[in-house]
Amino acid sequence: MIYIVMALKSEAQAFMDKYKLTKTKLGKYTLYCDETTKIILSGMGVINAREATQTLINHYDISDEDIYINVGICGADKQYDIGSLLEIGEIRYKDIRYPFKEGQKSITCVDEAMSEPKYDLVDMESYGFLDAVTHSPAIKNFFILKVVSDHFEPQTITKELTKSLIFKVINDINTLLKKEVH
Repeated sequence: MIYIVMALKSEAQAFMDKYKLTKTKLGKYTLYCDETTKIILSGMGVINAREATQTLINHYDISDEDIYINVGICGADKQYDIGSLLEIGEIRYKDIRYPFKEGQKSITCVDEAMSEPKYDLVDMESYGFLDAVTHSPAIKNFFILKVVSDHFEPQTITKELTKSLIFKVINDINTLLKKEVH
């Protein structure tokens, strides 16, 4: 099973449309699923991402083949093109580094949207997801994938833009997962 944690419905909409996922509920969360994939909408922020991820972990039996993924948009420095898919290998949160995969990008997890280019990459959920999956020893495969949505201009983000950015990289996400897991 592939378990995907996403903050926003607009991020998940591309997956829902492409794979014709069924909407259901898991506790207080909205879940979109089929026989191979479950997407949970966490809402924005570290605490929401941690709690939603933990809800998945607590509710479903974890097998060695299961994959947990945090997919979402991120703000980035101008060196990154809008729409770039980035695999994250280190999170910085509250001035602490959390490396977990060599050779991948580092992202800073922040508690509110940023309009200043203080860091190269920022999001608001990655640390919550990482904290939950790394405290569950049964989880063997997890990934954090971010799509650059803006260059520190959060006011430019729309639901339509978010959906289209994610939709454009769905096949790349699938390719990456097949390559990494097999």
